[in-house]
Amino acid sequence: MSELQIGGLILAVTLVVLFSGLPIAWGLTLVAVGFLLLLKGPAALANVPILIMDELSSFALLTIPLFILLGAAIGASAAGKDIYESLHRWLDRVPGGLVIANILACGVFSAICGSSPATAAAIGKAGVPEMIRRGVPPSLATGSICAGGTLGILIPPSITMILYGLVTETSIGRLFLAGVVPGVLLVLMFSLYAWLSTLRAQRAAPRAEVPRYTLAQKMEGLGRVSPFIGIVVAIGYAMYGGLATPSEVAALSAVLALVLVVVIYRQWRLADQWRIFRETVRESSMILMIIGAAAVFSYMLSLLYVTQSAAQWLVDLEMNRWVLLAAINVFLLVAGCFLPPVAIILMVMPILTPVLEAASFDLIWFAVILTINMEVGLITPPVGLNLYVLKGVAPDVPLPTVLKGSMPFVLLMILAMVLISVFPQIALWLPGQMMG
Repeated sequence: MSELQIGGLILAVTLVVLFSGLPIAWGLTLVAVGFLLLLKGPAALANVPILIMDELSSFALLTIPLFILLGAAIGASAAGKDIYESLHRWLDRVPGGLVIANILACGVFSAICGSSPATAAAIGKAGVPEMIRRGVPPSLATGSICAGGTLGILIPPSITMILYGLVTETSIGRLFLAGVVPGVLLVLMFSLYAWLSTLRAQRAAPRAEVPRYTLAQKMEGLGRVSPFIGIVVAIGYAMYGGLATPSEVAALSAVLALVLVVVIYRQWRLADQWRIFRETVRESSMILMIIGAAAVFSYMLSLLYVTQSAAQWLVDLEMNRWVLLAAINVFLLVAGCFLPPVAIILMVMPILTPVLEAASFDLIWFAVILTINMEVGLITPPVGLNLYVLKGVAPDVPLPTVLKGSMPFVLLMILAMVLISVFPQIALWLPGQMMG
C-alpha cells in the first residue's frame, strides 16, 4: 500500500473508533499503537512513553489547567447571572436589549473563563428563562445564547488557541491578540441581528412592557461585576504589555478569580472549593491526556510517512490557494459536526501546517478562521455541544427550536470567515500593532 492509501485507512479507522463513543485519548492511542504494531512491529513502540512524557513536560501546558481553574472558579459562582443582569439594566430601552445583553454577557464571560460550554451554561441559566418570560421567541432566546457561548474558544483566554499554538509552534500571545477583534466583530454582528429581529417582531405585535431602571440601579449592578472586568483588563495589560508570560498571567488570573469568588460570593466553604478544584482536575486531565495521545498519533503518522505524503499531495495538486482554503474549510466544517475542536486541531494541524505554509497563508490568521469554523461545529448536530447545554438549561424548549434559532448565527459566523479571509487585517492588525 502507498502512504496515501495507508493514510486513508488510518482516517477511516480513526473515525470509526471515535464515533464508537470511546474517549478521544484512548481512541487515538489505540489507533496509533495498532498501526505501529501492524506496520512497524513491536520495536516501534519503544518511543511511545518517551513521546508522551516529553509532550506533557512542556512548560507552556501549564496555562491550560490554570485557565481552566479560572473558568471553574467563575462558573461556580453567580458571576454569569450578575454580568447578564448588569448589562440588561443598561440596555433596557434598546429594542432587543434583553437579547443583546445576553450576547454581550457571553462576550464578557468568554473573556474570563475561555470555555464555550461554561459560557453557554452560565449565561443561559439566567438569561433564557428571563427572555422567554418577557416575550422573546424561544428560538431567538436559546439561539443567541447557543451562538454567544461559542465565543469562549475565540475571545482570549482560549484553550483552543493555546493548543493550536503548541501544535503549530506559533506565539500564544499573538494568537490571543488575533482573536480579540474577530470576537468583537461577531458580538456586534450577533447584536445587530438581535436588534433587527426584534424591530421586525415589534412591527407585527405590540411591545411587551419592559421594566425601567434608575441610574442608581444601573450603577449597583455594575459594581458587582466590575472586579471581574478588572480581571480581563489585568490579563490583557500583563500579557500584552510584556509584564508576564502566558503561564504567569494564567496563574495570576486564577488566584484573583478564586479570591473574588470567596470575597464577593462567599464561596469559602470546603465543599465549594472542592467542587471548583474537582472540575479543574477533571477537565485538565482530559485535555492533557488527549494531548499526550495526539503526540503518539502524530508520531505514528510521521513514522509511516503519511503526514509528509498527504502534504506533498495537496501541494502537487497546484490548486488556487483560495480554492485550497475553501476545500480545507469545508472539510473542517464537516469534521466539526462530529468531533470536538481539541481533537480536530491535534489530528489535522500536523498535516495542514506545511500545506498552509506552502500556500503562503499566515498561521496566526488561519487560527482565527479555524476557530470560527470550530464554533460552527459547537452548535450543529450531531455533536453540537452547546445545543445540548442549552437543552439542559431550557428543558421546555424542543431541541429543533434551539437548532432553528441557532442557524441565523451560523450564517453570520460563515460571513465573518469570509470577511476575515478577504480582509486578513481584521485578525492580524492588533497582533501587528502590539507585538510588531
